[in-house]
Amino acid sequence: MITISFVVFLIFFSTMVSSQEDTMTKTNWFTLHAQETTVSQFRSKFNAKYTGSHSQTNEEQWATTLTSTIFAGVKLWKNAYAVFNPEIAGGSGLSSAFGIAAFTNGEAFRVGTPEPKIYIARAFLRQIIPLTKEKEWQEESENKLAQNIPTTYFALTAGKVSIADYFDDNSFSHNPRTQFLSWGLMSNGAWDYPANTRGYTPSVIAEFISKKIEIRYAISMMPVNANGNIMDKNVSKANANSFEIKYKYKIKNHQGKISVLAFYNTAFMGSYNAQNIISTPDSLSSGFYANAYSIVASRQYGRSKYGFGLNAEQNITDNVGVFARASYNDGKNETWCFTEIDRAFSIGSYIKGTKWKREKDVIGFAYCLSGLSQEHADYLSKGGLGFIIGDGKLNYRNEHLFETYYSLSLCNGNIIPSFDYQYIVNPAYNADRGPISIYSIRLHMSI
Repeated sequence: MITISFVVFLIFFSTMVSSQEDTMTKTNWFTLHAQETTVSQFRSKFNAKYTGSHSQTNEEQWATTLTSTIFAGVKLWKNAYAVFNPEIAGGSGLSSAFGIAAFTNGEAFRVGTPEPKIYIARAFLRQIIPLTKEKEWQEESENKLAQNIPTTYFALTAGKVSIADYFDDNSFSHNPRTQFLSWGLMSNGAWDYPANTRGYTPSVIAEFISKKIEIRYAISMMPVNANGNIMDKNVSKANANSFEIKYKYKIKNHQGKISVLAFYNTAFMGSYNAQNIISTPDSLSSGFYANAYSIVASRQYGRSKYGFGLNAEQNITDNVGVFARASYNDGKNETWCFTEIDRAFSIGSYIKGTKWKREKDVIGFAYCLSGLSQEHADYLSKGGLGFIIGDGKLNYRNEHLFETYYSLSLCNGNIIPSFDYQYIVNPAYNADRGPISIYSIRLHMSI
């Protein structure tokens, strides 16, 4: 019902926007866009010597997620505007998004419950302070006004945001609504970036932007519980600090970027070395354990997680681009926000369909390697559960994910159906399970 209503809204709103396009261009004070993304995934049977409570179940399974968003922005005064994004999300990832560290549906990260629920995704104020008189034209898009902006400026953003909108951006591998679906490819996997269950958090972001250099710093709230929706108001003891420097350049007139990310998070975390054993029902079919190590009882303020990330992209030709990421976190304390990856590397390519006369179509190929710290792996091997993975036992190996997709561009890019295949070796770092094949159909609509 929500999907049908949203499609009707898209048709009506598209007509309304078209009739007002000239007026909006002249006034340049308001922007309104919308999107809907549906992802349906099928997983075939796979080998598993045992299955835990946070594993991918090994029978055939279908799962679908839906997100619908309205992007509204209004100019307030010179160089300042406000953004408001109501969003609806529902559905579920395969096996409730358990059992794969670089999980296979980036939209499932935003889904807290199977039932569709409306909430405020973003609500923030942004002020630009020009540092030069030179300006360039900014096209209107989601949460951006069509306007001339200075080529060098300082910006301050405050409110509820997605930190991933500002940090660790990559032109070829960042948006699971139109690009690669895997969590390990939408961001640096070992960056436990601050967010609630759906990917948003109150933050203050300071930025310096120029033609070649971008510098960002953000301080953000953290959830009360790992992967939780309620944010911890004790900001002095629970906060996330993100810092990034990006350098933009050209090689033979082809754009390239490289960025370095550092982060430090502190919250009411547990320690992998201070976990406590608690009695639990025997939930494994093989019956090899009746206890599980719980990290929850070891939680306390003062625990932290720090790490680093590298992110690079390069256009090789007008139609081909390549990218790579590498990241690390210390892995001593509990994963709190994103996913259970402590070491990560990814590489891939992005090819436009110009050669087969489909210049707006895209085909992508990528590989993602994920790993754990020794402390994290030991915790899971003793039967410990994280909020994403936990098979009750662990024959540790690095997790490997291969992904390819093809996106069709229809109606001038307003409708994009995609077909995606992922192959996962050692899901959740366990050589006793898998490999897994996952087939996906995605439909993204936007205006």
